[in-house]
Amino acid sequence: MVNRQLPRPAEIFELMRFKAPDLHPKRRRLSSALTISDLRRIAARRTPKAAFDYTDGAAEGELSLARARQAFEDIEFHPRILRPADRVDTSTTILGGPSELPFGIAPTGFTRLMQTEGETAGASAAAAAGIPFTLSTLGTTSIEGVKAANPRGRNWFQLYVMRDRDISYDLVRRAGEAGFDTLMFTVDTPIAGARLRDKRNGFSIPPQLTLGTIVDALPRPWWWIDFLTTPKLEFASLTDTGGTVGDLLNAAMDPTISFDDLDVIRDMWPGKIVIKGVQSVPDAVRLVDAGVDGIVLSNHGGRQLDRAPIPFHLLPHVVREVGADATIMIDTGIMNGADIVASVALGAKFTLIGRAYLYGLMAGGRAGVDRAIEILRTEIERTMALLGVSSLTDLEPSHVTQLTRLVPVGERSAQPVSS
Repeated sequence: MVNRQLPRPAEIFELMRFKAPDLHPKRRRLSSALTISDLRRIAARRTPKAAFDYTDGAAEGELSLARARQAFEDIEFHPRILRPADRVDTSTTILGGPSELPFGIAPTGFTRLMQTEGETAGASAAAAAGIPFTLSTLGTTSIEGVKAANPRGRNWFQLYVMRDRDISYDLVRRAGEAGFDTLMFTVDTPIAGARLRDKRNGFSIPPQLTLGTIVDALPRPWWWIDFLTTPKLEFASLTDTGGTVGDLLNAAMDPTISFDDLDVIRDMWPGKIVIKGVQSVPDAVRLVDAGVDGIVLSNHGGRQLDRAPIPFHLLPHVVREVGADATIMIDTGIMNGADIVASVALGAKFTLIGRAYLYGLMAGGRAGVDRAIEILRTEIERTMALLGVSSLTDLEPSHVTQLTRLVPVGERSAQPVSS
């Protein structure tokens, strides 16, 4: 039998602590986001469909992006027991400089269309977190503007080689003069991919008002107020900005770029040079033989060639061939700190986040970017501690098994699976 008694108010209040409500709406919604996917859902509510879909979407059937994300989900971790990891060190050295975390912010185009703080929010958040920030050639803040937002941190510049080579050469010169320490030469965009969400939404630069965009804007007045009451978009390189994103890319990009262009840019650039958009082992080998400092395994976030190679699957092969001779980095599909830990365990020296940062930006401007970085930091630290490792250098391939879902016909037995 249980002895029962009337409840005593003092005991009730000891057991039940009421949390004071947070009356600050932005802080409240950001604190409720526990994952990058949570930030994505907030971003979708707060951003007009055309701008959100430009960020969220990929090329054609969006298979490349879906497969990249699936590849990170299809892993198995192997924790080591009885190995104290009470203090986890997430810092690393990348391309000759420090980073407090094993990831940096990837280059993204047209960023202020997603949220008006744009690259300024990204660069200042990166500075606060002690990680590199990368400005895109198609960014909506100037090279000098990013330097002002991140005056003492590490800034990288992503370069497209334009049809008018003098435009590209001038950007290289300006980035060098502004103290950017790494140039990210991008090679996977000779022409624009078929980004069908943008076509269906009629997404253009500048945004075009239609009945559909007006209806979509009604529940999101804050976005339009921000857009219409802040300075005009400033592009790092473009002067003519009329048309769809695909139109702009096709007008600016040059499908004839070659290793000769790489040689020219290397002679001009005083810092580290990294090639972004590598999608095969032979290309990685050739680039390393050519003396580049690093490569980024990337299929452009699935936004160019649909059904492109999955960077995370390619990673062990490239590391095995050239990992001792160059810095290997990876992007595309990263949505969790565990994805970053798995990449480092399989040999990546660094990772880059694009959409994950942009979801935070759309969810809450600079504060949202801070929240995205903090979410990933927490996930990295927790994953490392649960694996029994105290530093990034302790991670090794034996911590991760890549489970096979997509296997080339006739090559199942040849697929590498770490022990």
